[in-house]
Amino acid sequence: MPVAGPRKFVLDTNCFVDASRADAAATAFSEFCVWAAPGLYLSTVVAAELRAGAGSTNDRRTLERRILSPYIRRGRLLNPSSNAWDALGTTLAALVESEGLVLHDVRRSFVFDILIARSCRDIGATLVSRNAADLSRIAKVFSFDFVSPYPSR
Repeated sequence: MPVAGPRKFVLDTNCFVDASRADAAATAFSEFCVWAAPGLYLSTVVAAELRAGAGSTNDRRTLERRILSPYIRRGRLLNPSSNAWDALGTTLAALVESEGLVLHDVRRSFVFDILIARSCRDIGATLVSRNAADLSRIAKVFSFDFVSPYPSR
């Protein structure tokens, strides 16, 4: 019988942001990353959000060196597939139909969450995020695994 590889995880943007703002969150984040490292991936969508939120050239350099570089060097980037892009359109359409979602009012972060969620599903990864409300809405359209930070080992 084949041995299963490490459990795969993808951290949502809010995990990185929370870790940068509070010592307790930074400690929990760091401990989780050490534990989950064999199966930890970075979504290129999250990388784009982090780059956009970096306030200065110096902040972007630090972000690239300390956060993004290790994932790039290890080949642990997760790009949205054509399935993820298809799911984006069909998920929004389904929510328009079922919830009366108004596309003009959809937050960019919600669109990104759909891409990240489908990307996680594509590789069998669990999305780690404190955004349970939006992720639960998405999960009504297609199934994927997500947990609040930080799942028990």
